[in-house]
Amino acid sequence: MLDMIDAVRMTSAEPAFSYGAARLAPRLHGYVGPERRSAASLQNRRMAQLLDAIDYGMVLMADAQRVAMVNKAARRAMDDSHPLLLLGDELHARRPADGQPLREAVLGAAQRGLRRLLQVGEGASRVSVAVVPLPVLDSDQAHGVALLLGKRQVCEELTVDWFARAHSLTLAETAVIRGLCADLTPQEIAVRQGVGLATIRTQIGSIRIKTGAGSIRALVRQVALLPPLVNALYSPSPSLAMAKPLGQAPAHGAARRALLS
Repeated sequence: MLDMIDAVRMTSAEPAFSYGAARLAPRLHGYVGPERRSAASLQNRRMAQLLDAIDYGMVLMADAQRVAMVNKAARRAMDDSHPLLLLGDELHARRPADGQPLREAVLGAAQRGLRRLLQVGEGASRVSVAVVPLPVLDSDQAHGVALLLGKRQVCEELTVDWFARAHSLTLAETAVIRGLCADLTPQEIAVRQGVGLATIRTQIGSIRIKTGAGSIRALVRQVALLPPLVNALYSPSPSLAMAKPLGQAPAHGAARRALLS
């Protein structure tokens, strides 16, 4: 199982992200020498960088349980509290009740091209997962299957910070908008910040003027609709290591130890 960048560093005859392009190239261009192969390799690496720059978890399945590729947002999302667990190159549900629906959704997508939206986990860790069939390619007998992981909060803290900087919000106003995006009331934000409710209302009014939002709901919507870009600290590394096989996977919380026992 590979990270996105790993996939385009493979030395196989056909790069992972070119799909059918390599087979079509001789017919379309008649020449696939070093220059064209080099250009295609660069294009594939850019595609991998693009997928790793998107702050939505994306997983490409190899079959009903094994993972072929995973982007960095998905790796970060699947922490100790996430309802899905990555063990080496296998994807598991932490709750037994989620395991069968997940496998059935992946098989339905691969064999019959069915889309499914699953709810996995429970309580605060509950997450939506979209199971999306990809078009059948060339001689493949089944659809490819992608899992798109839903977010566990409306506005990421980094996204709020970018938004605040773009609109010249003060540090206090940034703290207020973080609270609003976390679904806190003005009173709850006031308690958290240790100030009076009137101060928070004044800051909300200032934020609305600076951002042009007509209401708190419109303000939160502006932040929620921002492009899902990852922190520069999480950008693709120029030298990513191959994922370890299942037996060598590092410990990852109590659930991992239970599954391996």
